[in-house]
Order: sequence, then C-alpha cells, then structure tokens
Amino acid sequence: MERLIVLDTETTGLDVDNGHKIIEIGCIEIIDRNITENSFHKYINPQRLIDEKAYEVHGISNEDLKDKPIFDDIIDEFILYISDSPLIIHNAPFDLGCLKSEYIQSNRDDASLENSREIIDTLKIARKASPGKRNTLDALCSRYSVDNTDRSLHGALLDAQLLANVYLRMTQGQTLIKGLTETQIDKNLDDNAIINNRKAKIIYASTQEIEEHQSYFKS
Repeated sequence: MERLIVLDTETTGLDVDNGHKIIEIGCIEIIDRNITENSFHKYINPQRLIDEKAYEVHGISNEDLKDKPIFDDIIDEFILYISDSPLIIHNAPFDLGCLKSEYIQSNRDDASLENSREIIDTLKIARKASPGKRNTLDALCSRYSVDNTDRSLHGALLDAQLLANVYLRMTQGQTLIKGLTETQIDKNLDDNAIINNRKAKIIYASTQEIEEHQSYFKS
C-alpha cells in the first residue's frame, strides 16, 4: 500500500524569521493513487496579529481564530496523522519551514519532518514538465482541467484537495474525486523533483522562495 499526504498551510505572513505562524493546516490522504475521505484540517490560534496582505489572500481574521487551539494543542494529532508518509506540497520549502518553526516552538523533533520520508514538491515537478510556464496552483488547475471554481480565496484544505487532483493528473493520471476523468501525461518526471530529506535539509524558506510564494499568493 502506498500512502501519500498532500499538505497545505495558511499563515499570518511569509517570514517565519519574523515570528509568523501557521493558522490553518489542511491535508488530503492518497492511498494507491486514490483520494480517500481521511483528511486532516485544523484552524490554529497564532497568538499574534495576521498581516493585512495575508488576510487578503486567505480571508482568515484574528477574530475567526480567537477560540481555536494553539499549535501545541494539535501537533501530536498532526504527527500521528502524517506518520512517516511522503508529503506532497506546492513550493515545499515554504510550508516545511513554517512547520519546522512550529515544531521547535512546541519542543518537538523537527528533524522528523526531514528524515525518513520523501518530500514531493509539485512546483519542481511542474517546472520540469512545463518549463517557462506559470506554475501557480490556479495555473496547474487550468492546465490539467481540475475544477477550481470554488477557490475565491486560498484555504489550506481546499488547496490541498485541488493539489491532490493536480498531482494525480500530472503523474500519469487516475480517476479523481468529483467525477473528474482519468488523464495521462507522457512526460517522464525527473527524480530530482522528489526531495529525499536525508540528503537535503530544509530549514527556512530563502528570500527567493519567499518571493516565489508571494507570486503564488497573487494567483
């Protein structure tokens, strides 16, 4: 059995070095190339103000989160859910950097995010498959005929669900949820699109990666 977890986060802002925090985590489970109903979704009280630009992206306010758990309250459930499964993330360094920061603040082993699992970065895959094209999530939904009409704002669970469908379509097809048909692409994906974290540690997003994420937010 092959189990994959598609993961997305929303945050108070883009720079964890300046104390920005995760406010939403959404995960979708794929088993043997089938999307299951076993999802993970949490809103999180960041105990700090959300940047105005971030609010414009996801529409989540501090008022929305005032009665939500802090990250430390949900981390064990999250760790249990993802287990040692490979993680599929769009622009992985950003989300992993945010998660690593939260792990450290919660006195958990942040190395568990990096060791003994594969990180599959769909942004790297998309750039390999379609060089020179826009590779935001919205662009990929359009390219692979994934219906994203419900996406007026970014949301971690919705974006993870869309990304799960995109990933299956861009890696040789699968019958998808919501009645989407099977499709294939005839490109061989470079093994470098899959990051083995035992060889490449991901700590925090670089300035370039933050700029790429800002561009992704503007999609």
